Amino acid sequence: MRNLSKRDLVFIILGGLFITNAILGELIGGKLIQAGPFTMSIGVIPWPVVFLTTDLINEYYGKKGVRLLTLLTAALIIYAFVVLFLAMLVPAAPFSPVTNDAFRMVFSQSLWIIAGSLTAFLVSQFVDVFVFWIFRGWTGGRQLWLRATGSTAVSQCIDSFVITAIAFWVPGKLTTAQFLSLAAINYSYKFMIAVALTPLIYLFHALIDRFLGEELAHQLLDHAVQEAGLQPATAMADP
Repeated sequence: MRNLSKRDLVFIILGGLFITNAILGELIGGKLIQAGPFTMSIGVIPWPVVFLTTDLINEYYGKKGVRLLTLLTAALIIYAFVVLFLAMLVPAAPFSPVTNDAFRMVFSQSLWIIAGSLTAFLVSQFVDVFVFWIFRGWTGGRQLWLRATGSTAVSQCIDSFVITAIAFWVPGKLTTAQFLSLAAINYSYKFMIAVALTPLIYLFHALIDRFLGEELAHQLLDHAVQEAGLQPATAMADP
């Protein structure tokens, strides 16, 4: 830890939050909840953290940083899929408080969630990176809220419909009408959360700047902008 640079420490913390919440979203996503008249997957709880960390990683570590964590997370999701599959093959002890049927009921559904979310996750993350840097180029580095919320709005529309289709509609657990309703509701929730997280984007942006120091923060922002093919001077525009 003593030899760990501030740049690497911030990346590890953001990456850890990104990966942990993405995998949690996979594992708990099979449970549906009701919020008033609306039905949603419980997986909507950890995903806002993924949105937040994606935008911050995009901002400081650029396209390569997000792509690296996206591919690493996808590999870990596949690993979780394999471990769950093997765990279901091993019979429970007679005195186990969790029976074979109970275990399969929870985690066999999670396997569908993982299959759907892996596809949706990869597609939506790469779309998020693409849209984020389009908005960054258009605004000249200003209006952080626009590139953060705009990229999330587009990418999570794709994510919500793809994952719901594969996880619930394809295996026949929901009718077409139920699938469309659930996907639309989940997306609406994610969009509202993305908007609500805007102040946190600014807060964590300021905290990271303060922790890194002005010079290092500027270097990271400039490098991310250069990597995207934009002019480095835009990196320091007022967000």
